[in-house]
Amino acid sequence: MTATRLFSFSALFGTALALSACSPKAEEKPAASASAAENQSATGNGIKLLNVSYDVARDFYKEYNPLFIKEYQAKHPGAEISVQQSHGGSSKQALAVANGLQADVVTMNQTSDIELLEKKGLVKADWRSRLPDNAVPFTSTTVFLVRKGNPKQVRDWADLAKDNLQIVIANPKTTGNGRYAFLGAFGYALKANNGDEAKAKEFTAKLLKNAPVFENGGRAATTTFTQRNIGDVLITFENEANHVSRVLAPNQFEIVYPSYTILSESPVAVVDGVAEKKGTEAAAAEYLNYLWSEPAQELAAKLYLRPRNAAVLEKHKADFPAIETFKPNDVFGSWEEIMKKYFADGGVVDQLSAKK
Repeated sequence: MTATRLFSFSALFGTALALSACSPKAEEKPAASASAAENQSATGNGIKLLNVSYDVARDFYKEYNPLFIKEYQAKHPGAEISVQQSHGGSSKQALAVANGLQADVVTMNQTSDIELLEKKGLVKADWRSRLPDNAVPFTSTTVFLVRKGNPKQVRDWADLAKDNLQIVIANPKTTGNGRYAFLGAFGYALKANNGDEAKAKEFTAKLLKNAPVFENGGRAATTTFTQRNIGDVLITFENEANHVSRVLAPNQFEIVYPSYTILSESPVAVVDGVAEKKGTEAAAAEYLNYLWSEPAQELAAKLYLRPRNAAVLEKHKADFPAIETFKPNDVFGSWEEIMKKYFADGGVVDQLSAKK
């Protein structure tokens, strides 16, 4: 069965972990609520921003929004501003914006999602240069979450291809979380086999065979693993694994850092085509710029996202083990090339999933 036909049962059981709490100033809105979002505008002193983001970022932005609002109102006395959130699979969110969801800003986990909006004329071509660090305020990496005591003795990627092991993973076809997991496995296999792509495919096919279902998002995968108690290993972002093992369910899970894994970057951009129409360009730019402030970088570290601020990262180095990582573009080419070769219909993911 190809990856395009795999689907998640998480929506039928339980609710997603740690859904964002809503306040009068920082609300979460579903991606489908485009018509409601269209009514947002900068009218008088009232500014409403919509941040469309990937699913496991909800915990960060739930806390970030009040920080930004406080700072914004201190700089602009008497101004009224609120921020609404929309979370889901990164690429699904990008498609929603491309199809009309009126986002002022997008905060994604994959550059290609913003490049899609650039091609649609919604984001200007200079979006990377408008912010520090190529518009990536923090990074993460892909790790394994296992049950307490690591009963299956998972130590590295190679262990995930063993028989009698069940893996939980987000859908690589539609989610950034799943794509980083897939590319992390494939990149490890390439290195282990001296660049032999045939052997890397053989390994990754075995790994995918141990994943009976592709979940519809990173948080859905977490819910399946932690609440439904399905699977032996969850492949996910470092920040999500820490949030679960340290905050949501302490003493129930452990994090395993593979010997070689993928670096994930979380790019951000103003959706110029929307913000200009709504008159929110300046506020949207401030919203994103504040991500590099010390309070925001401290918040990122607190939630186990690797901050760009070197001093903040050094302060929290105990939470971020040194690990050998690779950038996907260094190994696999541009995101356009990656998407076409690996994740398009009939691509490598479909080919390897068909062998399950």
